Amino acid sequence: MSNEDFAKQLDQDMDIIHTAFQRDYKEEIEGLLGLSREEIDKITPDTTDLETYDKLIAVVRRASVNNISQAELKNRIKELGEVAILISMRVTKLARLFI
Repeated sequence: MSNEDFAKQLDQDMDIIHTAFQRDYKEEIEGLLGLSREEIDKITPDTTDLETYDKLIAVVRRASVNNISQAELKNRIKELGEVAILISMRVTKLARLFI
């Protein structure tokens, strides 16, 4: 990947992040980003929890940017699996989706 391609991708990512923080799921994203490594490690002892955590953040950001419903967000989190649901349960606004 060239430096120019990398810079374009980074710009796109920054646009997505900025837009996500201006939309509906801002508090959920902030809650996820506020979780410590120790909190995430308590969920599962292996390294897949961090990968799932990253995917979960991406899903919530994308949900915010695309203005999807809470029901759809819940379904997308479920698709990530049990670890994603357990991580979500540590964020009050996301936990409400599963109660």
